[in-house]
Amino acid sequence: MPDTLNLLTLLQTRNSSPKLTSPAPTADELETMVGAALRAPDHAWMRPTRFIVIEGDQREALGRLFEISLLKRNPDADENARAKALGAPLRAPLVVVVTVQLKDHPKVPHSEQRLSAGCSAYALLLAAEALGYAGIWRTGDNAFDPEVARGLSLSKDQEIVGFIYLGTRTGKSKSLPTIDPREFILHWTP
Repeated sequence: MPDTLNLLTLLQTRNSSPKLTSPAPTADELETMVGAALRAPDHAWMRPTRFIVIEGDQREALGRLFEISLLKRNPDADENARAKALGAPLRAPLVVVVTVQLKDHPKVPHSEQRLSAGCSAYALLLAAEALGYAGIWRTGDNAFDPEVARGLSLSKDQEIVGFIYLGTRTGKSKSLPTIDPREFILHWTP
């Protein structure tokens, strides 16, 4: 029987951490996290989610890919924008690119496959928190840039869902606002 109190606390207190340092999850921990992520809802067991792991010097190569893509989108990008693109993957010791591999299916539209991969990305973040790590899900222009997709060797039927930055939180968790769930619940009356 799972520890319901700890699970609910995790779900209600998880928040993004933009400042991350080493250590990152180990290979075994990452495998455990991906195992949890693959339990996301998945109509017809299509398994559309893929995880590209980028660590060590590969993060610098990803930064160069981000810079090249930026310059193709905006040839007049200034030095600050270029430095930001180069440095983006260095904000964490581990970056996991979550992708969705879309397949045609008579009962499972691409939109459901994207949602499943999104749930997997969130489950990866939850699993990281459960193991004592922290992370942040980032998208931005790079997530939708065909140049970045090509640089990551994605096929034409693959899309980037997000870049999950993982590591150890530096400093305190940011304060979470109080949210009254009743403000978000609607009751339908026919």
